[in-house]
Amino acid sequence: MSPSHSAPASPQELLSLAESQWLFTDAEMLQTPSILDGMSPEKERESRSKGVNFILQVGIMLRLPQMTLATASLLLHRFFMRYSMVQIPNRINYHYYSMAATSLFLATKVEETGRKMKELVIACVRVAQKDPYKFVDEQDKEYWRWRDIILHNEDVLLEAVCFDLALEPPYKALRDFLKQFKEEENKKLRNAAWAFINDSYLTTLCLQFPSRAIAASALYAAAKHCQVLIPDSHQGHPWWDIIGIDIKNIKQACNHLAKVYQNAPLKDGRDQVVYECTPEDGDEPHWKTRAPNPFTRRNSGTKSSGPLKSESLKNNLYTEDENESLHLDREMNNIHRDKRQKTDNGPSQPLSSKAQQAGSQPQDVDETQLEVQDVSEEGEVES
Repeated sequence: MSPSHSAPASPQELLSLAESQWLFTDAEMLQTPSILDGMSPEKERESRSKGVNFILQVGIMLRLPQMTLATASLLLHRFFMRYSMVQIPNRINYHYYSMAATSLFLATKVEETGRKMKELVIACVRVAQKDPYKFVDEQDKEYWRWRDIILHNEDVLLEAVCFDLALEPPYKALRDFLKQFKEEENKKLRNAAWAFINDSYLTTLCLQFPSRAIAASALYAAAKHCQVLIPDSHQGHPWWDIIGIDIKNIKQACNHLAKVYQNAPLKDGRDQVVYECTPEDGDEPHWKTRAPNPFTRRNSGTKSSGPLKSESLKNNLYTEDENESLHLDREMNNIHRDKRQKTDNGPSQPLSSKAQQAGSQPQDVDETQLEVQDVSEEGEVES
């Protein structure tokens, strides 16, 4: 038998394969161990959120980076897909606070942002007792109780997640998307997308969608919020097809978090804000995130053709063929000439003469800008 000469899988493909083993459907999310033990789905989601909030508060005290907090939150969510949070007599029980502390302890090792065990335990005691200035030393019984719990539960956590520590939070994918679309300097867009990912860990979004889909959803929601349009490719493909994400998954993730925002209580007594869900089918005339490419043919398809499978095609979407470019330039020049003749009702005058009549100095005008202006006058390409 001849040896196989297939190319080895890329690191991204290996990460996606490992991540797919921890993705669950809506029906499976209603069959978690806690729900099977009698806990309501709403109560389980609230307990998960409390555990993640515990991680965030301890992480702030220890000045841990966001990547470490995201890794700890993901470990916590995966653990409770194998174990129950319900306290049952004569059985080893795992409280979400104790497992949150254990997840954070393991995440500091995974992300190589280690902290001293004493510092971690003191922070956990202060957050658990809601006293950020509580004096805790090694003579305190609470100190030793939390230390023993963390060390004991670490083995249980590793076994529950099958020692799968190859985690990739969505932040790196989001950075790559912003860089690809040349929006990395847009601070408002970047911060809004980052906040979306932060809030997603308070939910089970990381158990239902891949990290790249969550990053694309964050970019989609941030673009709507900041009213930023991301340009299509020269072939007319929308930006979500360029990065290989299904638009339906993006909208589902946005709607999932919108429902969480809608049900979140407000403590300051203001009227509850309405977070409208995104239609999962059809176009969005009021919430466009696409900027049609002016050089795209008008008879090209306006609907999304789905994620692009070819990696080489994804990388070459913004490089136009030379012959096609020349053809489009001629077509746009003809449109420009006809439009100018209709406006002037006669032979067109040189641009420098018009500028002199207006009392300004003649300027060199980029012909590409004139072509884009004429396309916008003819009518916007439907996205």
